[in-house]
Amino acid sequence: MQIRKFFYTLIFIFLLSFYSNAQTIQVLSKSGLMPIAGAEVVNQKNGFFTTTNYEGKASLSSFKTQEGFYINHVGYKIFNHPPGKKISKDTVIYLQKYSYNLTSVTISSSRFEENSQEVPHKIEKISRKEIEQSNAQTPADLLQQSGSVLVQKSQQGGGSPIIRGFEANKVLIVIDGVRMNNAIYRGGHLQNVITLDNSVMDNVEILFGAGSVIYGSDALGGVMHFTTRKPMLSLTDSLQFLGESYVRYSSANNGTNAHLNFNFGNKKWASLTSITASNYDDLRQGNVRNPFYGDWGKSTFVVDRVNGVDSIIPNSNINIQKRSGYSQYDFLQKVLYKPSQNIDHILNVQYSTSSNVPRYDRLSQVRSGLPRFSEWYYGPQNRLLTSYLFANNNKTKLYDQFKVIAAYQNIEESRHNRSYKSDVLNSRVEQLNIASLNVDFKKTIAAHTLNYGVEGIYNNVKSIANGINISSGDHSIIDTRYPDGGSEYNTFSGYATHKYRINDNLVLSDGFRFSVVNAQALITNQNLFPYLQNNISQLNRALNGNLGLTYNTNNSFKYSLLLSSGFRAPNIDDLAKVFESVAGTVIIPNSNLKPEYTYNAELSVNKSFNNGGVIEWVGYYTRYLDAITTINSQFEGQDSLFYDGQLSQVVTSGNAKQAYIYGTSASILLPLSKFVTLSSTYNYTFGRIETDTTDYPLDHIPPVFGKTSLDFTKNKFEGSFFVMYNGWKRVKDYNLFGEDNFSKATPFGTPAWYTLNLRSSYHVTEHFNVQLNIDNLLDYSYRVFASGIHAPGRNISITLRVKF
Repeated sequence: MQIRKFFYTLIFIFLLSFYSNAQTIQVLSKSGLMPIAGAEVVNQKNGFFTTTNYEGKASLSSFKTQEGFYINHVGYKIFNHPPGKKISKDTVIYLQKYSYNLTSVTISSSRFEENSQEVPHKIEKISRKEIEQSNAQTPADLLQQSGSVLVQKSQQGGGSPIIRGFEANKVLIVIDGVRMNNAIYRGGHLQNVITLDNSVMDNVEILFGAGSVIYGSDALGGVMHFTTRKPMLSLTDSLQFLGESYVRYSSANNGTNAHLNFNFGNKKWASLTSITASNYDDLRQGNVRNPFYGDWGKSTFVVDRVNGVDSIIPNSNINIQKRSGYSQYDFLQKVLYKPSQNIDHILNVQYSTSSNVPRYDRLSQVRSGLPRFSEWYYGPQNRLLTSYLFANNNKTKLYDQFKVIAAYQNIEESRHNRSYKSDVLNSRVEQLNIASLNVDFKKTIAAHTLNYGVEGIYNNVKSIANGINISSGDHSIIDTRYPDGGSEYNTFSGYATHKYRINDNLVLSDGFRFSVVNAQALITNQNLFPYLQNNISQLNRALNGNLGLTYNTNNSFKYSLLLSSGFRAPNIDDLAKVFESVAGTVIIPNSNLKPEYTYNAELSVNKSFNNGGVIEWVGYYTRYLDAITTINSQFEGQDSLFYDGQLSQVVTSGNAKQAYIYGTSASILLPLSKFVTLSSTYNYTFGRIETDTTDYPLDHIPPVFGKTSLDFTKNKFEGSFFVMYNGWKRVKDYNLFGEDNFSKATPFGTPAWYTLNLRSSYHVTEHFNVQLNIDNLLDYSYRVFASGIHAPGRNISITLRVKF
């Protein structure tokens, strides 16, 4: 029945693909003959501009012929229309694709648009087209496919990005200018990024290195800034309707994705609605494995309840990772009101929810030859975001641009586990209410640009817990994950950055931020939460700064030097969590934690060529002070305690004296012909905690990894053949007390691996596109560093897309 519905949907989409509505001029890609949405058509005389819609169409009714215009879009060469040259309403303009855009626009470095050539940070931008071509099922998969970010997974419904040796609450996730990191983002591995929806993303920017001056606490390793699409206004006086849809099937997990978005707009009002439904069955790993590693990764059993008794059922197919499937639903509604050319009001509502998400790594644990758990799953991951953005580009003495974002988030996450042969299901639920306000200004005076603003954030955490006897239905009270009386985590900060264009080639950047962070947690029942004797109250202050120099030579070299500091205040998860992080180890609170700081130096060299080719090298060094990591501890004088029915070693989050991280990344993009482009990335990271004797491995440090790709584009066809690869993570490089999950690796560490992959896309019509992808062509069995589940085996996916 499900397959029948799927194919009915395909037929419906195919029929829709032949519907179109005419507009004024149209901008197409010269290579793929496809509409280019979001291209800026700029009046050369007064700077007034309009943008193309989803069909690549724009109205020139407000332009005078004699003034001329140019068309600009990230990834394409600028098209100039000279003054005095006539153009008809039916004219089609073709843009030539750049292999690399030398003057792309970025927002992640300053919260306002700026030329990336003037930014000393390394920033990678994933465009809407690249998102569509990737056909990644989740944002975590999209980041992994970039070849610049490694992603850990404990379960299929997961994905924890690692940037320059920092992970989880030490890297920042931002959606539409609103930070997602909250009071209970943990230091281990996080899956929150998958609550975002690739289908409605306009672009993703990855800022590498400390971003604390612009974003405050948590941005130690980098910032992932996700931007959703903006509602499109009509080009005429009539109401305009546009829409997109796709369906996708993936073989490795019998995954189905269905998406629909539609846009209504007149000249001042526009509405964008997006709906995505995703369903993933149990994940199949690769069948080609190295016999040297024995049964590593094989899924040999599943626990099922038969006649009220937990029973071990042999798995008939060891490559199917049983009880790893889940489903997810994402909704977005945006409303734009534009009363004038320089004023925007945007209401943004996002909601994401899921089914229960099985924690596969826990369900595959064995103790004394028997399964450790019969049940272990995250409850539905519920994320609600509502925000209001006011943007004013009317110039005054105080600012040229002014932006306010007021946001509210409601988050619920839960953990449920039941030991093998036990009748008691333990459930722990966390509920968060988050309010935030960002006010940002930008002012340019001659060669100087000043950005400044303030940010306030309020987090309220409520933790509840209970045990349920699944046989009798009786309820019992158990200890909560965080203090049972509730917790608060609040931030107030102000920042200012300055950019000085010393001459046409040299740009100086500097800035600072002052932050005040307050954390409080209340214990009402000492018997249920005996791990702390007193309530928690912390007040931390920090001053961060950066200094950068960018030099663009006349022969297309870009040299950048950046000195920066990062800051992260302990959150409620660091200070007050009780949890079994790995089997046989329980983390207890530490109310004496101090903030962690980084001091960073970064040097980069970038060479661009006339044919669009680029070579880039980046080297960086981080001095990491008071790093929050896992250390051995005691509870009531004992180094172990009984937790969830098991005697567990006691550990806690503590401040290491000093640590250091250094590394390098390199990339090359080389057009081999008019139709073929070669690209490659390489990433190396090394990190250690300093001790009185031998330096000890810092956790979260990935092995060498990267991506090499050969891309082909001609007429209506686009294709790509690429290799994803990881080096060895040897046992000597593991942190055995932290979050490296050595127990999930082989006795020698995590083996090196590579996969061969194909992407192809054919534009049947202007409105209908067929995509066929094959991942892991050789069907290798492998696992990404620190992961608790094997990666997908050979995966064939087909996607049908339509624009109407």
